[in-house]
Amino acid sequence: MAKASHPLSETDRRIAAAMLASPRASWRTVGRVLGISERTVVRRAAPLFHDKTLRATAVRSPVWFPDLIPLALRIRCRPNQISAIAATLARRPDTIWVDVLGGGDEICTILFLDGPDARNSLLLRDLPATPAVQSWTSHILLRVFPAAFDWSGGLLTEAELTGLRPELPTPASTAAAARPSLQPLDHALITTLAEDGRASYADLARRADTTALTARRRLEALVAGQVVRLATEVDLARLGIRTEALLWITVAPGGLEETGRELSRHPQVRFASATTGSANLLVAVAAADLNALYHFLNDTIGALPHVSTIEVTPILSGVKRTGLVRAGSL
Repeated sequence: MAKASHPLSETDRRIAAAMLASPRASWRTVGRVLGISERTVVRRAAPLFHDKTLRATAVRSPVWFPDLIPLALRIRCRPNQISAIAATLARRPDTIWVDVLGGGDEICTILFLDGPDARNSLLLRDLPATPAVQSWTSHILLRVFPAAFDWSGGLLTEAELTGLRPELPTPASTAAAARPSLQPLDHALITTLAEDGRASYADLARRADTTALTARRRLEALVAGQVVRLATEVDLARLGIRTEALLWITVAPGGLEETGRELSRHPQVRFASATTGSANLLVAVAAADLNALYHFLNDTIGALPHVSTIEVTPILSGVKRTGLVRAGSL
């Protein structure tokens, strides 16, 4: 399972939190928002990216790529084969998350499958042909609530988060920014960003065979229109976050949108999506410890009027996050 990791210093944690909340923020912006010099940010952040403590990437939105099928799978495995199954899933290019859950006999993975043939191949051929897999349930992600995308682990204030957010389009340009028409070069940009979410505009331009100015404009349009989501990943234990869990929540249908949006804005929620299945809301929670998780369940979930049932599954190990395999996770 995952190796123990040492917490970062307070300054490094805050810089990492800024990268989580705004993956392409400039060093100057990060320094200004956090109240430290740009030189300090560069000196602290560059090694974190170099040794893969921080990893920047990008994820396509299924709304803009209709052939993509976003699927969450809960897979029951033989405990002595859990590491092998998780590693196999992590090697697949279409898995976004791979987590080992509960008592060490269950995996949750989120996949972006390229169409019905890929889905049917996985569910009707690959999983049934794997002896170590005992059973599974599948849940289509119907709507991912975006408020959690600028998650910072509760390490930044709301004012700091506001300072890190890119400027919103002016009212006259909002409609155009919200629905950009995809161009051939956009696919090259997205591929490059998935490999390195902080690639320079010069690198993006070279890979897309265009100019740096055009690359910047297209990237801004893709992000503003939520065609892609920029993301930074880090081992949360290094931020002092020791408890992660997936919540499978049943919400009254009329309250699904309200509940999903409210939870997605909570500082302990990393991810929230409406799903198919007996539970219709999937939430990923990151808390400092078990006591913090308890208070989140009792005080936050307990106060929501539309919630009827909840299943809590602790995450034992995050094997792959946002398409990136974690070194030493198994």
